[in-house]
Amino acid sequence: MRQYELMMILDPEVDDRQVAPTLERFLTVVKNHNGTIDNIDLMGRRRLAYDIKKKSEGIYVVVNFTAEPDTAKELDRQLGLSEQVLRTKLLRPNAA
Repeated sequence: MRQYELMMILDPEVDDRQVAPTLERFLTVVKNHNGTIDNIDLMGRRRLAYDIKKKSEGIYVVVNFTAEPDTAKELDRQLGLSEQVLRTKLLRPNAA
């Protein structure tokens, strides 16, 4: 098991009440493969430095989790397929 940090920018058209259920839907991949969600930091709506898919704002979320490498790859793949996700960045914060 390895620790990962996932930073994602959600489409600003996602209703504020739908952000948590949307995150839960994606993070079930980690939970179903015996991973753990350590921390979810919902940073809220922020202005983007440049437009992404003709959007000037996004909802920033940072998730720290522990999982196997294959599980992290599958989560990143599913996030890339979703139209609600503008951008993702998956990294291992303490990789040496």
